[in-house]
This record gives sequence, C-alpha cells and structure tokens, in this order.
Amino acid sequence: MAEEDPKGPGGPISLSFSGSGFLVNYQIGVVQALWELAPEIMRSTSKVYGASCGSVVAAAVACLIEEFFHEAMEEARKASSLTLCPGYRMLRIIEKRMRQIMSENSHQLASGKLCISLTRLLDLQNVIISEYRSKEELIQVMVALFPMYLKEEERYMDGGMTNVQPGSDSETMITVSPYTGEVDICPRDCPAYFNCISFFRSTFQLSFENLCRFSYSIFPPSLSFYLRGYHDAVFFLQRHSKCYKDW
Repeated sequence: MAEEDPKGPGGPISLSFSGSGFLVNYQIGVVQALWELAPEIMRSTSKVYGASCGSVVAAAVACLIEEFFHEAMEEARKASSLTLCPGYRMLRIIEKRMRQIMSENSHQLASGKLCISLTRLLDLQNVIISEYRSKEELIQVMVALFPMYLKEEERYMDGGMTNVQPGSDSETMITVSPYTGEVDICPRDCPAYFNCISFFRSTFQLSFENLCRFSYSIFPPSLSFYLRGYHDAVFFLQRHSKCYKDW
C-alpha cells in the first residue's frame, strides 16, 4: 500500500467524489448520468478520488462497475430502520455486494487510478491511498469508515474527517458533492445565499437546504436524491456542451 502525494502529476481528466454518508445516492445518480450521456468522460478519466462513502462510488468508476448500486443502496435504506447504527449496516451491505461483484483483479484495475482519502490515526493527517496489493485490501481501504483499517502497524480511518473532497490542483478535475458549495456537480440552492463556510478542505454554502442535507447524510433520505444527482449531472453536461445523447 502506497501513499500518494496529493500534489503529484495527474492525467487530463479526474473525478472527485466527496464524503456523503447516505447521500451517496446523489453521487450514484451523477455517475449513472455520466455513463449514459457522456461515456467518453468515464473512459478518459485517469484518476478517480473518493472520501468516506464517496470512495465506493469512486471504486465503481475506477473498476468500471455499473450495475450494483441501486440494489445495494435500496437494501441499505430499508435495513437502516432495523438497527441503531444505520451507517455501519450500510457499509456491511456495500462490502458484501462489492465482494460479490468485483473481479479478482480489481485491485490491479484500481492501482494508480483510484485515490482514496484516509485519515492516519497516529497524527490525524490526511493521506491518499492509490496502490492496492489485493482485492481484499482494496475493499478494506474503501470501507475504512468503520471499523478502522489496519495495515503494517498503521491505523487509518474515514478520510472525510481530514479531506472531504480529495483531489489535486495539477489536474483537470470534475468534483461531485451532494452538498451545495464550490463544486462542479452539486445541488444549486437559492442564489440569494452567498455565505459559505470552509472545513475538511472544502467549502459549503450556508443554507437551510444544505443543513437538511447534512441530516440526510446520517438518516437515509428517499431515493429522490438519486434523481437529483442525475439531473444535476445533466445540467453540468449541458453547460459544458458535453451532452451528446438525447435524454
């Protein structure tokens, strides 16, 4: 397992998926729209960054997995009402499904391309993991939110605590987040709100809608957030003249 310098060189196009909790449904909708309407973006992506639950979406993009998200997220949403720790239950469902669907060489597909944000417990510093020695290691890094990930006597945990929107300034980056802020693909709230707050290396707009989204990241929202992500991605493609198919 190698730690990548976040300022290192990158390819022509990179994607970054923020930490999102249960709002990962929003990012799934974004990815579905990009795969359907702008597959050239997905094929030309040289690096894919992810933090917290966004790491799962990033892994699917890096490993070219398109089909499993709807089933896993719906199961997680239903199961959340049956447990006192819905986030933990969701990760267990995701982990189980990923083990079933990921190919045995998925770690080879992901190495050098999938960049996952983690927090090193020793000094609470953010690190970017980009090399994986096995499928099992890839899955463990991807679900490091809970429990902690242990490798070579180093303990790691959720990278969203130190870098919720990982990426590199040296790359052409398309950022995706379910929270309104200085992000390429995100919900667009009332423009009358101009106040923003910065934390976890990202900027968030202060609005009632965003406060609601933060609560939804802990308590599962309806699947309408999937459709919101899909349409926000379409809006992004239209603004940048990259929507080549009818929708």
